[in-house]
Amino acid sequence: MTDTANSYTGPERVFSGVQPTGNLHLGNYLGALRKFVLLQDSHDCIFSVVDLHAITMPQEPGALKENTRQIAAAFLAAGLDPDKAIIFAQSSSPAHMELCWYFNCVARMGWLERMTQFKEKAGKDKERASVGLFDYPVLQAADILVYKATHVPVGEDQKQHLELSRDIAEKFNREYDAPGFFPQPEPLIKGPGARIMSLKDGTKKMSKSDPSDLSRINLTDDADTMARKIKKAKTDPEPLPASMNELSDRPEARNLVGIYAALNGCEDQDVLNEYGGQGFGAFKPALSELVVESLAPITNRFNEWLADPAAIDAVLEKGGERARAIAAPVISDVRDIMGFWKKG
Repeated sequence: MTDTANSYTGPERVFSGVQPTGNLHLGNYLGALRKFVLLQDSHDCIFSVVDLHAITMPQEPGALKENTRQIAAAFLAAGLDPDKAIIFAQSSSPAHMELCWYFNCVARMGWLERMTQFKEKAGKDKERASVGLFDYPVLQAADILVYKATHVPVGEDQKQHLELSRDIAEKFNREYDAPGFFPQPEPLIKGPGARIMSLKDGTKKMSKSDPSDLSRINLTDDADTMARKIKKAKTDPEPLPASMNELSDRPEARNLVGIYAALNGCEDQDVLNEYGGQGFGAFKPALSELVVESLAPITNRFNEWLADPAAIDAVLEKGGERARAIAAPVISDVRDIMGFWKKG
């Protein structure tokens, strides 16, 4: 870490965002939402529904608003407390967009051209991709740094974007002779459920964009649907082994063991100690029962929140006010540091 980063002396703060695109699933819950809930009791936390990021791909305006409410409802159903953590819609805090422009003038094209997610999303026809999709990681840096967040719970696929945020923070501090103004945010990746894979292909991450609904357990699924998806999950003919080393070339089996361990709050090896030597005919029903037991209460609360959109809007409005109150002085300081005119 650079001297510039080490000189930051502000409070620790966590920021993370979830795009309002499609249904949240078991991977989102284990990899993000459940960790958010734990963090709110130990950190100053800000969690955003990042609707500005969502429009880097085509969106129906009506669907965007409803999807924003759905993600907020999922936050609340998972156990986030709006009195402990800030929950808000990204677009309700204009400081994100303003800081993104300032960072556009700090970041370098070469940095963005190395971002693998742009290459994956744009595909072969990148010349037709939107500028917003290309610039997505700079807005992400603004999301984090406008609140001077010091820690970001991210998946492995977002670690490269967080590195860019660190580069932008360091370059801004150095170019504008403002040592320690922006922190260099640290990733929070470790922990059970950090990477949940598809139920149909253990080599691919569980994704809400997968065309097969059988590839994921949605937070909106009822108990019968969850159990059916676990029953149909891809496996191999071999029984579960006695050690994790023996699962190294069995991605689907390893994924199901990891899901069980994450939901049960134990280590993968603990699962094998209990089920090693048994086939999936015995393990899948136990996993189904655990999945339903863990997610059914969340699904029920989720549906209760969705039935009261005014209550969701009230949470988002309150969160937006709190977010803007934190971001406003940061933006004011940035303008001063960069030398913009102001009255008086």
